[in-house]
Amino acid sequence: MSRPREPAAFGVLHTRQRTVILGYMQTVFEAAGGNDGLRRLAYAWHKRVMADDVVAHAFSHGFHPQHVERLAAYWAEALGGPTTYSDSYGDETTVVKIHSGNGEHDEMNRRAIACFDLALADVGLANDDVLRQVLHDYFAWATTETMSRYHQSADDVPNGLSIPHWSWDGLQ
Repeated sequence: MSRPREPAAFGVLHTRQRTVILGYMQTVFEAAGGNDGLRRLAYAWHKRVMADDVVAHAFSHGFHPQHVERLAAYWAEALGGPTTYSDSYGDETTVVKIHSGNGEHDEMNRRAIACFDLALADVGLANDDVLRQVLHDYFAWATTETMSRYHQSADDVPNGLSIPHWSWDGLQ
């Protein structure tokens, strides 16, 4: 069932997938609630993974005290929001190196993705089927492709990588 449509005079078209206002298409970042929505999602995901026996192992050697804020900023940039992560914390190389050199960990990846899906529900982002699927697809791709690509050594990660951008249509 789609959302009600506004009269054409207002220049707003609501569909199940996106909101278009006067030719402007809402980004995934905006649909997820912007910085505040992604901060809530990052907090919910972090809380869930810390409670998971397998995924929590990734944090057993500690993590940055601003992990949630940095994660939210990273997701925001990847999903069409501001470039706060790149401007303040680092580039894709920095992020991928943190996640590299730990061997293959398919079970951990599967469980991290499951925690993400549950976190989407925790913060109310699972109610919109299209948004939920786009966010799931992004996180699953980032977890299994980008963050797991250099499982043998962080030294294999090339310098100068840019944060990949994800839209309603997937990887851009």
